[in-house]
Amino acid sequence: MQDFAGTTVELDEIVDFLKRNIQFKEVYEKILHQKIINQAAQERGITITPAEIQAEADRQRYEKRLEKAAETLAWLKEQMIAPEDWEAGIRDRILAKKLAEHLFAKEVEKLFAQNRLAFDQVLLYQIIVNDGKLAQELFYQLEEQEISFYEAAYLYNTDEKGKHQCGYEGKLDRWSLKPDLAAAIFGAPLGEVIGPIQTEHGFHLLRVEEFIPAELTPQRYQELLDGMFKEWLASELIYRLHNQIS
Repeated sequence: MQDFAGTTVELDEIVDFLKRNIQFKEVYEKILHQKIINQAAQERGITITPAEIQAEADRQRYEKRLEKAAETLAWLKEQMIAPEDWEAGIRDRILAKKLAEHLFAKEVEKLFAQNRLAFDQVLLYQIIVNDGKLAQELFYQLEEQEISFYEAAYLYNTDEKGKHQCGYEGKLDRWSLKPDLAAAIFGAPLGEVIGPIQTEHGFHLLRVEEFIPAELTPQRYQELLDGMFKEWLASELIYRLHNQIS
């Protein structure tokens, strides 16, 4: 039971609200995930020290500019969270991180090494039009430098985001591209106009600004680790629910 501004909210009301807003399953699965994490960590002797919790609490306080203890307590009260609940949440997140590292740290490096080419990146500009004839005409104009790629993207791109960004798509991974587009892009000389290439989205004209060789950066490492841990949690949940039903 929670009390807010003199109004009492029962736990059953919270559950009913989650069900009515189709959020119950998501919360339910998160609770089961935490149970799986707790059990798996205990089996592997993974523990969290008070110093680790304090360090993360200090980091969060610094991030939120809560310099004084009174400011932290006021923020927690505003969030309707007791200090011990906050610390318990910090413990859960640190435990999940340490378990993920324990299970998959070496596997991340192996996965990256085995699929290195898939993680090559490209800094890409793109124009998409609906008409093949227009795409071919733009290609010739771009080749003859009668119009710049950025101007053509602004004038003719059917993708609104691409239009306003003058064709700029940003930094993309090879694996995120369709195979035919990836083959054309990574096989083209730097700065050359590529296309037209037809897909279900239209006719594509492309230009590579920079090729970026794959590197296992801290961000990439964390993305792969999180992905593997998420898949493991999902499979563990399915396995345990199946055995429970059986």
